[in-house]
Amino acid sequence: MTKLSQRHLLGIKNITRQDIDLIFETAANFKEVINRPIKKVPSLRDVTIANAFFENSTRTRLSFELAEKRLSADTLNFSASTSSVKKGETLLDTINNILAMKVDMVVMRHASPGAPHFLARHIKANIVNAGDGTHEHPTQALLDGFSIHERLGEVGGKKVAIIGDILHSRVALSNIFALKKLGAEVMVCGPPTLLPRHIASLGVTVETDVKKALAWCDVANVLRIQLERQQIKYFPSLREYTLYYGITKKMLDTLKKPILLMHPGPINRGVELSSDAADSPHSLILDQVENGVAVRMAVLYLLAGAN
Repeated sequence: MTKLSQRHLLGIKNITRQDIDLIFETAANFKEVINRPIKKVPSLRDVTIANAFFENSTRTRLSFELAEKRLSADTLNFSASTSSVKKGETLLDTINNILAMKVDMVVMRHASPGAPHFLARHIKANIVNAGDGTHEHPTQALLDGFSIHERLGEVGGKKVAIIGDILHSRVALSNIFALKKLGAEVMVCGPPTLLPRHIASLGVTVETDVKKALAWCDVANVLRIQLERQQIKYFPSLREYTLYYGITKKMLDTLKKPILLMHPGPINRGVELSSDAADSPHSLILDQVENGVAVRMAVLYLLAGAN
């Protein structure tokens, strides 16, 4: 198998285990490339990619832009805050105007769940979902899985706890889909108010005690409290959340086995993670950032090949 089963990367739910394995294999090759003195390859020299971000982003946007440059693609960067969207232009009109400039692929982040799926039904270009509301964030789940695979040798059979604001997290849902497809055991942990009501139906264990979750897992993927998505208060205060769910290096050092610590960023230091935990030898956080470029290079390369 040399290409993906899908023309788009809309979510982990839509792709196969074989797709994930192919992305990991391709990403490993590209990781060698980005660690060479000359970090560029001409793989997408004739491809034009539009980065259409209708929602704020730092790491994801920079990671995609760098991945595109490393592949020698031509890039077009679009930001909703400085565009005609502010004048009332529709999503479809905005994207069709971009495509009229002969764009081959669109990397899109949008606040509305399902927006990339809607576009995929109406335009011919390949679409990569860079996050749609509280729904999915497929490339984050892929780079998280790749980071675990790289450090532990495999993902299958490993115990991964996803800890924090599960209710508002697109990272959590994509990670659950990816980890289950790769054969990992998955636990979600957080305050009852931040756990979706039917989350156990996805085949995950549900826990509300963070110490039990840490003692159980091989990898803890800690999520940020997404206050910007919360219309009501789900817990009394950040201080109280930190008291019951904040992870410190002291907690990690008391565990009977070493575990790996991950975070999709941005970290709220002193809330879900203390600085000494985030910067400890347990942490894979900067590895995730590096691997994000390689994984996104792999996704763009394989989708371009699908044409």
